[in-house]
Amino acid sequence: MNKTFSFDLFNQMPVVGIMRNIPDEHIEAIAGVYCRSGLTNLEITMNSPNAEQNIALLADLYGDELNIGAGTVCSMTDLEKALKAKSQFIVTPIINEEVIRTCVAEKVPIFPGAYTPSEIYKAWSLGASMIKLFPAGDLKPGYIKEILAPLSFVSLMPTGGVTLDNFMQYFHQGAKGVGVGSQLFPKDIINKQDWQALAGVYVSFVNKYRDFITGKK
Repeated sequence: MNKTFSFDLFNQMPVVGIMRNIPDEHIEAIAGVYCRSGLTNLEITMNSPNAEQNIALLADLYGDELNIGAGTVCSMTDLEKALKAKSQFIVTPIINEEVIRTCVAEKVPIFPGAYTPSEIYKAWSLGASMIKLFPAGDLKPGYIKEILAPLSFVSLMPTGGVTLDNFMQYFHQGAKGVGVGSQLFPKDIINKQDWQALAGVYVSFVNKYRDFITGKK
């Protein structure tokens, strides 16, 4: 039986780490550091080598402690492979109505990519669990607040260009989560297999968010 997505786990630390093109031999070690550091949501993109095998591996090893998902799901073929690999949630860079409707029918949380108010509303109306606001790197200050003024019922997860220095500004504007890629998987640290340094990166994100929810500046 596949392990299911936990919104409680997501909300404990609503940062989704996006693993793309990580060497197979490091996947398990990185996930272990990620989990022990207090992060709770991990995505492997379907355009990474051996994505299906690595999703299945992490779902088996960490599916009770981490939400393990598939990203860059653009087609029904991608979705079928992701679900077969035991993905607990699905992330897309686009709106594919069939993919969204299938996830809703299968009760698998889906975070489709959208940018404009019309795209965001359309994806939400199709039953998306959260909207991946993408790409977020060039968003002007206040964009999220402006979107949420008329669309206050929508949950947004900015992704793309999110860093340790700027990720908290999205939460202050009302985002419910963020997607973080290369900032959480620095190639130099991973290539050196410096897991202590990697833990330091992860703990920095965790501490900043925990300070936010406890009211510290």
